[in-house]
Amino acid sequence: MTQSNDVVAQSPLSALQNILRSDTTLYVVKRISQGALTLILASALCFFIVELAPGDYLDTLKENPQITPERIAELTQQFGLDRPPIVQYFCWLWRIVTRFDFGESFVYFRSVSSLLKERIPATLLLALSSFILTWAIAIPLGMLSAVKQNTPIDKVLRVLSYFGQGFPSFITALIFLIIAQFLSPLFPVGGMTSINHDELSIFGKILDIGWHMVLPTIALSITSFAGLQRLTRGQLLDVLRQDYIQTARAKGLSEDKVIYVHALRNAINPLITLLGFEFASLLGGSFIAEFFFNWPGLGTLTLQAVTAQDKYLVMASLMMGAAMLIVGNLLADLLLKTVDPRIKLEDLK
Repeated sequence: MTQSNDVVAQSPLSALQNILRSDTTLYVVKRISQGALTLILASALCFFIVELAPGDYLDTLKENPQITPERIAELTQQFGLDRPPIVQYFCWLWRIVTRFDFGESFVYFRSVSSLLKERIPATLLLALSSFILTWAIAIPLGMLSAVKQNTPIDKVLRVLSYFGQGFPSFITALIFLIIAQFLSPLFPVGGMTSINHDELSIFGKILDIGWHMVLPTIALSITSFAGLQRLTRGQLLDVLRQDYIQTARAKGLSEDKVIYVHALRNAINPLITLLGFEFASLLGGSFIAEFFFNWPGLGTLTLQAVTAQDKYLVMASLMMGAAMLIVGNLLADLLLKTVDPRIKLEDLK
């Protein structure tokens, strides 16, 4: 009886040890270590590119006659701008490693970390909603276009995808702003919430935010879905020409089973690989929509930081993009392994 209790007591520990020793865990640890090194190298490159820009934030303040030279000297020392760039970089990097402190914003006189915490949720909400809408539309339309190859439906969908890819994001956003003017006040185009947002119930607040998200989400999705639709069509057509698909049809399997079970499962791998890049583009792609629709996200904050040469805020935003690319590629590899067990993690680069 005692031995059996010992076995039961050790089983959770054994399970934890098996997880820690698994190939997937070792692969994740290895990729995280490589990602950390990549972020350090990317931060150094970004920091010195920012340094190459002429002038700094204080140059604008020096033109203001109401700001005394003593105040300029005080700010120079406060932000560490009196030190050589190489010293500034390593001090900034050390604060991140030891305290996860990205420095202080020159414009807002607040920690960069607090500003990011305020703006990142709004950006992720807009970007993820656009991501879900893009894939929910592009995959079915790409499959329909492949199944109905060379039919009027396929030709119409291909024309739509060409138009979608040909329109720059800022043009799409401008078109939706014009549409919003004609439909006013059906769709709001400014901000994330209404004036009476705080007075609404929880369900009302959710609906209010969703109402404000409609136009920027659609504007952000149009260019993305066009490319994904064409890729889905091409991959599925390539798989449908394979011999094993013809064999499955010869065995009498239904067309739906041939397409959804056999063809789509093998055509989906390249699309999953795109997830890493799509995840990274969430940050950059949302900038334009945020600017035109006055969405209070990270994009507008970064644009203001670049204009004002708010060095540490710009650096933090660039590092966010690099981190999202690394995380996105890792998630894509793990998902690819889950979907297709034949793939070995060590073969993924």
